[in-house]
Amino acid sequence: MHIVVILPRWVGDLAMSTPMLRAVREHYGSSARITGVAKPMFAELLEGTPWLDRLVFYDRHSRDPSRRFRAVARQLRADRADIALIVPNSLSSAALAWAGGARRRVGFARYGRRWLLTDPLEAQQAASKKGGLSPWSPASWFRVEPVSLAGHAMDLAARIGVPRQPLTLELATTPADESLADDVMDRLFPAADTGAVGPLIVFNDNGAYGPSKSWGADRFAALAKLAIDRLPGARVLVHCGPGDRDEARTLVRTADHPAVQSLADEPKLPFGLSKALLRRAAVLVTTDSGPRHIAAAFGTPTVVLLGPMDPRLSRSEQRHLVEMRLDLTCSPCGRRVCPLQHHDCMRLLAVDDVGSRMFQLLKDSGSPV
Repeated sequence: MHIVVILPRWVGDLAMSTPMLRAVREHYGSSARITGVAKPMFAELLEGTPWLDRLVFYDRHSRDPSRRFRAVARQLRADRADIALIVPNSLSSAALAWAGGARRRVGFARYGRRWLLTDPLEAQQAASKKGGLSPWSPASWFRVEPVSLAGHAMDLAARIGVPRQPLTLELATTPADESLADDVMDRLFPAADTGAVGPLIVFNDNGAYGPSKSWGADRFAALAKLAIDRLPGARVLVHCGPGDRDEARTLVRTADHPAVQSLADEPKLPFGLSKALLRRAAVLVTTDSGPRHIAAAFGTPTVVLLGPMDPRLSRSEQRHLVEMRLDLTCSPCGRRVCPLQHHDCMRLLAVDDVGSRMFQLLKDSGSPV
């Protein structure tokens, strides 16, 4: 049997698909070949995991014609799948499974793509007010009860007879990842200069989704001061992606302390480095973005500042997790930019409150506080 899994386009969503990948592999074992279809950059994110026999690279916006829709559809049709599990809800992902010739195409019947599916799953219905959704929330427009992508992906696997598993995310690091992280840590936190031998605290204010998720450099810098004052020897590392370097530099300048450093000036920022650093963190304080799910895949204690995001959309079974959000009439809206222009859902999350939850999480997870 040949199973193709069309994987999501976002880092966090891909990490949330790992319980399903694990469940499918454990159910079918060596009796099935499993091919993942994903953006090229995700090969490194999945490196070290045992679930896929092969990756086909697909990015419909790529400059490389071999990775765009038509070429990938031809590639899939040449090795026709018995089953395609379509994790994204986009029309294009269902069309790719259809054009790729998969005999059985399993996905959710949303966004006009029912006709492309042999096994259309219905989204869970609920009254828009039942979940306390803001009228700004996209979920309220469609009267659909939000379900995390981890649960959504497991529903697809269950449709083909795979027993449900816990929604525990899982990734792996390689020796090369760990060696690179060692080099970066030695360079950023030389013990002889800083005396930094305490817990590693990682901050992430990633704004790839949009500015509505950002907590801001001033607040994170104030939180860093709380951590350093209470935990002598603590190291605060500001995580960033290639598009967040300037914001990370601003945070470090604002904190103005040798124990606060960032990845902003690293020449390359591979996923392997992020995985290794987030794996060894004592705690992560982050917005609701990809790094929180990478951290979850390693069991790293995490404080998530949710702001405009619905917590139900991104939940997995993570033991040491604190989700912080304010009960505002306009939240969660799920918008990339605050439609009311006040950004209260993030702005009003107090530094002292976040610090209190961070210290409690460190204590609960066994770190000295």
